[in-house]
Amino acid sequence: MAKILIAAHIDVEPATREECLKKAQPFIDGALSQEGCLCYSWAADMHNPSRIEVFEEWTDEEALARHFQNVHYANMLAHIGSFGLIDSVSAKYRVDAEGPVYNADGKPTPSFD
Repeated sequence: MAKILIAAHIDVEPATREECLKKAQPFIDGALSQEGCLCYSWAADMHNPSRIEVFEEWTDEEALARHFQNVHYANMLAHIGSFGLIDSVSAKYRVDAEGPVYNADGKPTPSFD
């Protein structure tokens, strides 16, 4: 099975972004507690005062499907909406290859061999 990655940009009212991030901790912790969740992170975009960057990593499609049915996911959607949602864009990626960024010589490489 292939890992699933999700990358999202969520824009809220700039004045509410920090509070939105702080109060999101229960939803983040809830996702992290789910079977198959390898990473679930929210961060402030340092170049856009409205933007929250979201990164998720799931073991497989089944784990992600369970997440979408979980109460933490539903509550997270309501949470974001309560902070003046302006826009959101998200995409999921199925990983077909994985490798280290640095080779045996300690040099970054774009290849997957």
